[in-house]
Amino acid sequence: MRGTERSVARRAELIAIGRKLFADTSYDALSMDDIARQAHVAKGLIYYYFQSKRGYYLAIIKDSVADLVTFAGSALEMPAVERVHRTIDGYLRYAEHHQAAYRTIVSGGVGFDTEVHAIRDGVREAIIATLAEGAYGRSDIAPLARMGLLSWVCGVEGAVLDWIDRPELSRDTMRELLVKALGGALRAVEELDPAYPAPQPARRDA
Repeated sequence: MRGTERSVARRAELIAIGRKLFADTSYDALSMDDIARQAHVAKGLIYYYFQSKRGYYLAIIKDSVADLVTFAGSALEMPAVERVHRTIDGYLRYAEHHQAAYRTIVSGGVGFDTEVHAIRDGVREAIIATLAEGAYGRSDIAPLARMGLLSWVCGVEGAVLDWIDRPELSRDTMRELLVKALGGALRAVEELDPAYPAPQPARRDA
């Protein structure tokens, strides 16, 4: 058991190192020799845990994704509207403090990599499910409501990419802008399908 714990800890340490390396250098610019040298480990150790550079990169992305979904989806005990605010604020905080990981997640990684795109799509679905729980009290929603939330999420990805490159707005202002845009999307869904009423806008400021 002790050996297993050491192995898990070592793998997590390598992922943490990799997140820092890929934050500063592109995937193509880093060879396995570069990674091993900068991580101060034998190259064989990386192959042992991840099989290849791509396997290492995918593990880093998956680790980043887990953080993003956790940040965005916490505080589920809050009332619906406050939960939506908390989800958006958590999403922005993650993007602000983990910019390289965020760019990788929402841009789909290196080139057109179907596995990385699948990871990104999984993040979108997790965010949609969190928003649906906050707005409607359930995650299994009709296609029209899902599409309304998906269109908002895709728009948020582009806006947040621009925001972390040009942080001219405060996080609070950015959150309020995105909340209002989400309100518009939810009202559009309600207009087309009254079975999905938009949450009441009254709230206390976060």
